[in-house]
This record gives sequence, structure tokens and C-alpha cells, in this order.
Amino acid sequence: MQPRRAQKQLEEALTDTPVVLLHGARQVGKTTLARAMSSGRHPRRYTTLDDSPELSAALTDPSGFVSACTSPVVLDEVQRAPALFRAIKASVDRDRSPGRFLLTGSANVMLLPALSESLAGRIEVVPLWPLSQGELEGTTERFIDRAFAERAPAWEVPKVRTRPLLERIVRGGFPEPSGRNDARRRDAWFRAYADSTLRREVRALSGVEGLAELPRLLAVLSARSCGLLNIADVSRSLGMPQSTVRRYIALLEATFLVVLLPAWTSSRSSRLAKSPKVVICDSGLACHLIGADLGRLERDGSARGAMLENFVAMELMKQRDWSGTKPSIHHFRAAVGHEVDLVLEDRAGRVVGVEVKSAGTVTSDDFRGLRALRDLAGRNFLRGIVLHDGRESVRFDPSLMSVPISALWSG
Repeated sequence: MQPRRAQKQLEEALTDTPVVLLHGARQVGKTTLARAMSSGRHPRRYTTLDDSPELSAALTDPSGFVSACTSPVVLDEVQRAPALFRAIKASVDRDRSPGRFLLTGSANVMLLPALSESLAGRIEVVPLWPLSQGELEGTTERFIDRAFAERAPAWEVPKVRTRPLLERIVRGGFPEPSGRNDARRRDAWFRAYADSTLRREVRALSGVEGLAELPRLLAVLSARSCGLLNIADVSRSLGMPQSTVRRYIALLEATFLVVLLPAWTSSRSSRLAKSPKVVICDSGLACHLIGADLGRLERDGSARGAMLENFVAMELMKQRDWSGTKPSIHHFRAAVGHEVDLVLEDRAGRVVGVEVKSAGTVTSDDFRGLRALRDLAGRNFLRGIVLHDGRESVRFDPSLMSVPISALWSG
């Protein structure tokens, strides 16, 4: 099994929390990790609701199904039987021993109020995304914690050449296709994955059999990756009512296919864009959905820039979960046109801006958005970083620097 950073989080949670939920998109490795832990330091019985008999029992008599779990248990794909959450709550209220239930799910039940409220105070949620670059490389990424260090870090990292960087982007981080060297076979996997996930997970979550426009919607969102979400524009592109677009996007978000990054706001200015930014859960999937292979990314600067930003955004989303800082992640755009691709804000309100540039040369002009962010954030602004496809780290002033993009995953 590929070592996963989430394993340590799971092990810690199981020592003091009755219910632990490992959730993420399909095929990111949830079942593999849960099974590995079941036979390791936290032995437990494994049950999957992908099996028809188990699912039937859970749906018919959820209380009886949970009562039969007399020892620690893994319940895989628990979102298939939502009534189990209330039964688990009742069981945990009688016995709050830690580590009783390790749940996995391919839908974000915390976005469903009735389910999240039933386990409030009794559950810890551990996200699992596609493999990070550090997990693929065998390194432990510390980019976020170093970015928030009081003293500016001196990044000395190897340059990654443009073509290998683009190969990382089109390969993505899903365990199975990331191990395929044949681009055609990776593309076949992504095609089957998008079709099966939309048919199975999204429709199961919504309870609606139609949803024929979901594949087109996901493709349209991929083409707008790392752009502001404009519901009216998407609605016109698809000939779909705005209310339907909103509902479908909520389903894509609940199944971890799409991430919406909120706008960073400051009380010092109201003239900021409030729309979220759209990010696809995996750069390899996004490339497939827009038909961008390695050759196209080399030729098409617009597609290359969008996919690179999507790649960086998801690497930071993954790292956030095991970082000590655990910042919230936003984007910044002012009415006058200044913008910063990614804004990280820690619990103390300190702000780090990250700009992504698909070129090896960085000039002072590339820091315009970061300077605007610094002006608005004031004393809360810690530093601004331009990630670039170059060789050297350069300090432009005490709080602004350029750093090679390989700093994201170098140990």
C-alpha cells in the first residue's frame, strides 16, 4: 500500500474519538487504507455497504445492524445507508469508548445537515484526497508550515523541468492511473471513472435518475478551472436553469469532484469579488475532461496556466490536512483587477498569499496582486510567494519572494 499521510491522523483520532469518518472521492484509496488499519494497530471487523446483503440489512433495520457491531468495526461506504448515522449516535451515547466506528464515505455527509448534526461532538472527520506529490515521491511536504514560519524560509530545492512538471499535472494523483505510464490507458481510466462516479455516486446521493447534464456540467467547470464561478454564464452555456446548476454543483461538491474556494475578504474593503473559485479535485481528471494531453499543455499557455494553478491548489488542499498550521484557503480578487491565486489564512488571522506562474522568470510586476493583498491585510500579512517554473528562490523585499514550484513537494 502507498503510505498515506492520513494514516497518522486516523490513528490519533481512533485513540480518543468514538466515531472517525474517512471521506473523499471514489478511488482515492479509502478502502485500502481502512483495510490496512483493520489488520494493524487498530484491529477491527470490516464491513462494506457495497455488498448487497449488508446494505439491505443496514437499510431494513439500522438499529439492529449497529447493535450487532459489538467490537470495533469499519463500515465502508456508509453514505449508502444514511439512517445508520442516527443509530450510531444512539449507540455511542450509550458507550463512548474511543475508536468504536471507523466509517468511510464517498460523499461529504458533513454537508448534509441532518446527518452532520446527529453526530456533532461524537465524530472526527479525516479527508482523503488523491495522492499528493510528496506521497508519490516518498517525501513529507512542509511547504505550508514553512510558509507560515516567523522567519522567512530559505528554500533550496531542485528545479523541475517543464515537461516533467506537465507530466505530473496530466498524471494526477488517483492511485491507479498515476501508476500507468501509457497516456492512453490513463485516459481510459479517467473516462470510466467520470462516467461511473457520476452515474453511481451523484445519482445515489441525489435520489434522482436523470441528471443527464452532469457530465457536460463537469466538463464546463473543468474548462473554467481556477476561474470565478459564474452561475449565470454556466447556465447559459448549458441551457440549464440557474437553480438546477446550483443544485448539481452542490452534488459535485458533496462527492468531492469539485472544490469551491471562497473569496478572501477584509473588513477594510468591500470592493472585493465575493464569488468562489472552481477547482477540480485532481489535475489529471481536469486535463482529461478538457481534452488536454501533454502536447496541448506544452502548446496552449492558457490551458497550461489553468491546469498548473489547479494542480497547486489541490496540493495545498492535501497538505493542509496534515500541516500543523491548518489554514483556510481562499482566493483574492479586487474590483480594480488585482488578484492572488491562493490566499492562506491561519487561525491567528495571519495571511500568506501564493501566486502561480507557469514561467521560469519572475519580475516585480508579478507581485502586483500580492502587494494589493498586503495593503488590505495590513499587519496580518506575513508574506507573499510566487511559485514559478524556474531554478532559484529570490527575495524581492522582506515579505515577498519567488520560489521554484518544486518547493511544494520537496522534503
